[in-house]
This record gives sequence, C-alpha cells and structure tokens, in this order.
Amino acid sequence: MLSAMGGINLIYGLGMLDLGMTFSYEQLIIDNEIAGMINRVLYGIPVNDATLAVDVIHEVGPGGTYLGEDHTLEFMRSESSLANLFDRNNRANWDAAGQTDVRDRAHVKAQEILNEYKPVPLEKDVADKIRSIISEAEKELL
Repeated sequence: MLSAMGGINLIYGLGMLDLGMTFSYEQLIIDNEIAGMINRVLYGIPVNDATLAVDVIHEVGPGGTYLGEDHTLEFMRSESSLANLFDRNNRANWDAAGQTDVRDRAHVKAQEILNEYKPVPLEKDVADKIRSIISEAEKELL
C-alpha cells in the first residue's frame, strides 16, 4: 500500500512464494484481491455535488438514518471495496457456511478460472510479429 501511495505502477511477485521459487494459483488470486483493494484506495474519495449529497442531508435531518436512502445504496455499491475472498460474516454465519478460509475460497476460484477461461487468440499478424521478435532474439543468443 505504501509503495502504491508513493507512485509505483507495477506490483511484482503476485502469486510467488519462497522468494519466487514457488508459484501458487491460490496466492495469485489472493494477491489480486489485495491489489484491487489497493487500487480502490488510490482511486480516492470523489468530492462533488453528487457525493456530498447536501440535499439528502437536509432531507434526512439530524437524528435520521441514511440507510434507506437511494443515494446511500447507489454510492455504497460504487464506492465500497467489495472483497470476494475475504469473509466478513460473523462467526455463526461463517460456521454455517462451512468454515472456509481465504485459501479455500482462492482454491475454488483458481479452479474455476483454470477450468472455464477461454483465452481470445491473438490476431495472426500479432502472433507472427511476436514469433519474429523471438526468432531474432534467439539468433542473437546463439
């Protein structure tokens, strides 16, 4: 987080364990979730007429609640950091849901991706250009 706040634009090592000697799909999924949370923080809090909602504040008034307001629901969905892997349930709900930890959920997500993802093939001219670059580099190594 501190590095990102300092302006870096590359996070290296996602999914790596043991100083990069080992790679874990589960760790990659977890690290991706954390990177998403960091990006959300870096996005900041927009301050404008819509987000300030002065009209809603006047309408609700002192002692009122904002939980039932359409404005709250709209901005809660777009402004919150919604984690998919980290369980924010209370202990009773977590127990009832099977007591899975973040690694268990990351494993399920990794398997879903590995089983279901269908990459879009590169266009022929792009693939040919990559092959050409690799071929030229290999010639320089020999």
